[in-house]
Formats: sequence, structure tokens, C-alpha cells
Amino acid sequence: MKFFNTGGPCNPQYHYMLPATQRLEAYDVDRLIRQQSYFVVHAPRQVGKTTAMESLANELTASSAYVGILLSLETGAAYPNDPLKAEQAILTNWKITIETRLPSELHPPTWFPEGYGGGLIGSFLSRWSLTAPRPLVVFLDEIDALENEVLISVLRQLRAGYFNRPRGFPASLALIGLRDVRDYKVASGGSERLSSPSPFNIAVRSITLRNFTAEEVNTLLSQHSEETGQVIAEEAMARVFYLSQGQPWLVNSLAKVCVEELVRNLADPVLTSHVDEAKEILIQRRQVHLDQLTDKLQTQRVRSVIEPILAGGSLDNIPMDDREYVVDLGLVVREQGGGLAIANPIYKEIIPRVLAGAAQDSLPQISPTWLNPDGSLNPDKLVDAFLVFWRQHGQPLLKSAPYHEIAPHLVLMAYLHRVVNGNGIIDREYAIGSGKMDLYVRYGAGRAAVQMALELKVWRDGRPDPLAVGLEQLDDYMAGLSYDGAAVESGWLVIFDQRSNQPEISERTSAERVITPAGRSVMLIRA
Repeated sequence: MKFFNTGGPCNPQYHYMLPATQRLEAYDVDRLIRQQSYFVVHAPRQVGKTTAMESLANELTASSAYVGILLSLETGAAYPNDPLKAEQAILTNWKITIETRLPSELHPPTWFPEGYGGGLIGSFLSRWSLTAPRPLVVFLDEIDALENEVLISVLRQLRAGYFNRPRGFPASLALIGLRDVRDYKVASGGSERLSSPSPFNIAVRSITLRNFTAEEVNTLLSQHSEETGQVIAEEAMARVFYLSQGQPWLVNSLAKVCVEELVRNLADPVLTSHVDEAKEILIQRRQVHLDQLTDKLQTQRVRSVIEPILAGGSLDNIPMDDREYVVDLGLVVREQGGGLAIANPIYKEIIPRVLAGAAQDSLPQISPTWLNPDGSLNPDKLVDAFLVFWRQHGQPLLKSAPYHEIAPHLVLMAYLHRVVNGNGIIDREYAIGSGKMDLYVRYGAGRAAVQMALELKVWRDGRPDPLAVGLEQLDDYMAGLSYDGAAVESGWLVIFDQRSNQPEISERTSAERVITPAGRSVMLIRA
């Protein structure tokens, strides 16, 4: 029986999958190959680059017009400053790959050409091209695993051999990786980037592999129904697309958790509630894909982009290279209007959770004084409990938050996670230029659930008191929220005073009930 694949390239024999090269059609890759072009294919991790390009290589070989092969450069990463050892490791891996995937009559005449580090890759490709019975087309995967001297060496060999194609070097060649070639690391720690002209300025095009469309997600999920008879509700399919925005690993992971863990009886349908539960499981597990992404949050280039997005600020002073780098990682996308936004709702949920993790782990033992005797949440008692907590622990906990600009937000979120403690949810809304972060808290289920809307604002030096704007924004936010037909009745406007020379947090924290422009009674918390 086939299954949803979440680890490595897909195989149509075992995995539910779309036609591997379908997403390449819009880029006219066939024309690039016919024109003997060298090009770059880059996209975030686990979008399907390797699967697509391996499938294309197989199609080229099967056509009898080319010798197509996908080869990895990853084994050279162990020797970033020793080109000889790196290239020997790469060629050893290539030998195994070629012997496995190509018939013997298409193999190169020699596997390990003599030479010094800095020339073995070019020499190997040249000798193979000279003896191959058809034009050689090579796709080099994991190019961004290389760095320093080895990366420069490989790129320069490819550029030098380019002028001997198609007889003395691959007729067409593509570099495949996470980032565009302009951003490959060439110095220890990534402190430099390739400048133009780069050692690979022979590339005629840079292609970014897109995510799945909503229709493609439905097609993929329907394969499971056809295979097993298990129904996946249309609303559940739509939810998978919404949460993932078509990111292939997320699509497969949500589906895999649903059908293999949550709804194992094939007679039972997969519903929207199962997809939401699967989302929570993925976030809590922080599997490899999510862990690799969130690990990048601590790097300065990523922080410089993500922090203002979370804070609702602007990216005016952020270098374009850094903005493009975070786009290439897949953490953010360019919206139709041109602005940057977090790539999908799952990333939007996990990023602040991860950033609030240190504060959450640093929280002291807190007695749940915010609960009624029947275990339900009491919003008024929660205000009192939060004020006590903030006055006692707010100042030291702010130091545990990794992003200074939104440290108060992260500590508050850590506190709220302790409050809901598996009995509710916290949803977040934030965007570039909004000047705010919105939080929706729901505790309990059904009509008995308690709902709260929180508007978080920061008062900085040289700016007016955000009270009036914040109340209007809280009105708008509350008006758009409901659960199980019940409107949100409880709201907080939290203003974090970050102006210079202010009293200690314990002295300036206060709360009072105020009326919004729409007539709602809400809590104003100044912290």
C-alpha cells in the first residue's frame, strides 16, 4: 500500500505523489536543455527539488536523446577547506550513484582521474562527456552544502568547462539547492557572499520551484481515497491547503498524521478537526523539517527580518540580500502587494512558540488562581493573576526572550501557554506595518468555552500613547472572532511601555476597565 512520504525523494512505486516534473513545466526547462543552458534551481527544503530533477534526469535518459543524471555534492561538505579530499569524496559517491542508475554502456571511462584538488570534478565531467554516446545533462544537487574553498573550486571548474560543451563538458547542467547562487557562503561563518560577477555567472536562469496549488493538494490527497476507500472530506482537504499553503512537506505530514495516527480505521472519514489536531501534533513534535527552519531563527540575518514582522514594524533598513535570504529559506513569502509575510499558518504558529520557549521554560511555579471551582477560566481572576506575575517576574523574564523588540510579547505568550495548558488554544495574528500583535485565547470546548481577544501594543520613545489606536484595533479584532456561534466578550488591550527612563515594571504595571469606541467593556493593562 502506498503512503504519504515525509522523508527524502518520492518514489511512485511506494508514495502518493504528483507527476514529479509537473511543477517544472512553467519554467520551460526542456527548452533550457535543448539550448545547452546552465541554470540554477533553488527552493526551500523539502519542496520536491530532488524528486523533480531526478525524475527529469530519468526521462532524459529514457528518451535516448541524452544521458541524464542527478548527482549530489553533499559528501564534499565534510572537507570545506580541503578541495582534494572533498572532490574525492564527491566522486566516490558519484561512482555508486552512476553504477546504480545508469546502464554500463553509459558509464564514464574512468572514475577517479589523476590530478590535484581543484580540478578533479571538471576532469571527470570532461572525460565522461567526451566518451558518452549522447549529450550529457547533469543536475548537481545540494550545491549549498559546500562552502569556502571547495565551493569556489567547484564553481570555477564548471565555468571553465562550460566553454567546451557539448562535446567536452555536459551539454546542459543545473545547480540545485536551498538558495540562489548569489548567496552561497564563501567564507567561514558565512560572513561573505558571492558578488557579481560570480564564479557561476554562466547561469542563464534561476528557477524557484513553487508549492502545490489547492487543486494539486486535492489530487494528492484523493490518491489515498482511491487506494484505500477512506474518505477525506472536501473541507479537510481545503484545511490542509490553508494550513500548509501547499508546502509539500507540510501537506504530506498533515495527511500522514491524519490517516496513520488519528483515523486509522479506513471506514471513518478524515475531517477538518483531524487536520487541526494533526497540525498541533506536528508543531509539538517539531520534526526535522520544522526544527531545521526554526533553528535559523537565532541567526542575525533571519532575526532582522522576522522580528519586525512579529512586532508589526517595517523592513525599511533591512538589506535586500537578507530579505531574499529569508524568502529563499521558505520562512516568508512575498504577497501580491509586494510585502513580506510568514509563509503559512503553521510557520506563523510555530515561530512565536519557539521564540517564547526560553521564557516558558523560565517561568516559576504558578498556581492556577484563574480557574473557577468547576475548572472553567475566569477572565477577571486571570487579569489579577497576570498582574501579580508580571510585577514579580516580568523584569527578569524579559532577558530570557531572544528577540528584544518583542520580548514582552513572548513572555506574555509563555504565560498564556501555561494558562491554557492543553485545555485551550492560542491563535496569533501579526503582520508587517500593522504596529500590533493580536492573540485569541480559547479555554474549554463548545458553548461553555471562554474566549478572549488580546491586542498587544508597544509604547516607544517619541511616539504618542497608543491607547486610542489600540482600542479601535481591539474592536475590529473582536468583531471578527467567534467560536461555535458565540461572540468574544472578553478583551484586553495590553500596552507595553518601552520608553526610556521608566519606573520598574513592578511600579508601572496597572489595570483598569475602559470602554472601546464600539461600546465594549475591556481591560486596559499597562505593563
